[in-house]
Amino acid sequence: MRIATLTCSDCGTIVSANELESNRVMKCPGLDCEAVLRFADLPEGDRQHVLDNRDQYRL
Repeated sequence: MRIATLTCSDCGTIVSANELESNRVMKCPGLDCEAVLRFADLPEGDRQHVLDNRDQYRL
């Protein structure tokens, strides 16, 4: 299994790619952080891998 994540550029909080895939756009879960994270912010390879292997990435 490959682990893909996105790091918030404002606070450094790490969010899993599968969480971003299920929400597509979300407020950063970091404390007092107002940044918006998007599935589209992930590199193309990570996005495609998560979409191709959804059954392996369940919440």
